[in-house]
Amino acid sequence: MAAALLGRALAALPSARHVLRCSTTYSVEKWFSKQINSDNPPKRPLTAYFRFVKDQQPIFRKQNPDVSILEIAKKIAYAWKELPVSEKQTYEAAAKVEREAYKEELAKYKAQLSPAQIVALKEERRQKRAKRKAMRKKRESTVLGKPKRPRTGFNIFMSEHFQEAKGISVQAKMKNLLEEWQDLSSSLKQTYLQLAEDDKVRYENEMKSWEEQMVDVGRDDLIRYKNRLKKSGVATEKKTIKRVVSKKRVKIIKKVQRTKGSSSPEVMAKLKTKSSEE
Repeated sequence: MAAALLGRALAALPSARHVLRCSTTYSVEKWFSKQINSDNPPKRPLTAYFRFVKDQQPIFRKQNPDVSILEIAKKIAYAWKELPVSEKQTYEAAAKVEREAYKEELAKYKAQLSPAQIVALKEERRQKRAKRKAMRKKRESTVLGKPKRPRTGFNIFMSEHFQEAKGISVQAKMKNLLEEWQDLSSSLKQTYLQLAEDDKVRYENEMKSWEEQMVDVGRDDLIRYKNRLKKSGVATEKKTIKRVVSKKRVKIIKKVQRTKGSSSPEVMAKLKTKSSEE
């Protein structure tokens, strides 16, 4: 209830609408006045929702100085959900103007590219998409409780001795700790290596349980690649077996149909026996 009232109160703020009108005019002028060259592709404009976020974030942060960024993002998302249709249409109209301007600038930009540059641009975009997808999966995995990766022997040694390590900066401390690790006696180093092995076992056990949960909730895409291959291999094998069994059944049925007119009870019994054996 409080969130809904907050959303309606924000929608009624004149400053937000004033910012919207100013930012729309400025953005369109910016798109059309920008000098186009092959090293400077036009940036994709903000969607209606992200325009709303950009306008409202300073207001929310001022009103909620002690609230985390994540909580502010949730509040803004709820405020957008509760925003009247007329207010949303204002943001959507502004986003549409920028989108049309972006299309024109993008057409100008592509017109001056060579075939090789177009191929390079597509590859760059593919890599960016893959990177965003990987980051999104990593965030989702963290939220869904993915176990932390196992630590190495040096990682464990460093975490134990970091506070008292020599040096002011982090880099200096790590450099000194690395030197200490390299000079460590074999027996003492083996202690840390054994702890690392134990942590690896912990990780594998936790990952096995976590991946089973992910499969149960339909998030096979979050499990490790090698396990996805195993899973798909088992599924493929089951399909192959099912297909072979089906073919054998078809052959048996055809035999029955061919011998239907002259089949004796003994022949039919043999066919049934063969079918059950297969």
